Amino acid sequence: MGSEPPPDLIRSVSRAFRIVEAVGDTPKGLTPKQIARRCELNLATVYHLVRTLSYEGYLHRRDNGTFVAGLNFSDRYREMSAAFSAPVNVADGLRRAAGRTGHSHFLGRFINGRVAITGVAEGARSPHLEDLIVGFDDGAHATALGKALLGTLSAPARSRYLRESGMRKYTAKTITEHDRLEYELTLHGQRGLFVEVGQYRPNVACAATMVSYGPDPDQIVVLACTLPMEEFVTTAATVNQRIRAAAQGLANALTQSNESGTG
Repeated sequence: MGSEPPPDLIRSVSRAFRIVEAVGDTPKGLTPKQIARRCELNLATVYHLVRTLSYEGYLHRRDNGTFVAGLNFSDRYREMSAAFSAPVNVADGLRRAAGRTGHSHFLGRFINGRVAITGVAEGARSPHLEDLIVGFDDGAHATALGKALLGTLSAPARSRYLRESGMRKYTAKTITEHDRLEYELTLHGQRGLFVEVGQYRPNVACAATMVSYGPDPDQIVVLACTLPMEEFVTTAATVNQRIRAAAQGLANALTQSNESGTG
């Protein structure tokens, strides 16, 4: 999972990324002194790095002296989305599933050892979840998509992942105890359908199932859908059937893409 720094770590690059992350987590912006405190860096070093990052377009200095994320992030996001995006026929299948059911559908896989969303098709009947976009890699313990991917890891690898990521409490129903999560993953893994109800967002349910599986984590793809909790409670069996059928269709599309060399 990359918990140990490489022996040839370039400290200035590492510090620059720490600054970018700190500023990105604070929409109102941070002054150099605030950055220095949050990142535990020397103020002179911070001034040097923020000037460089501003010049490169990754930070923007406001008139009040605070720094916010720069415009270059939008370009990097588009590039990331293109790199992670599913093949055209798979993306089309995702949109069709969302159109047929009215529920938002998501593809997920491991990216650099992290559980990440790699495809999104929003449905009109699902609550809009602004966080769940391509590249989102948090909350694996609280989302059905994340649980499905975590369930493919060995117990030691899963424990290591959760230690490094933490188990943030998103709602009153979020599972934050490792043993309880292990029990849930075992139970859902036996059914082949991972579900969470109100664990990531209040009054929202999510179901997920496997699209493809292989010995290499890069071969593992998961499909998830979200819907209002009240609707899920009354239509759980239908949701189960629909998401399994959609996953099978996406698996076929993914196989075709791989065979044609476009995956």
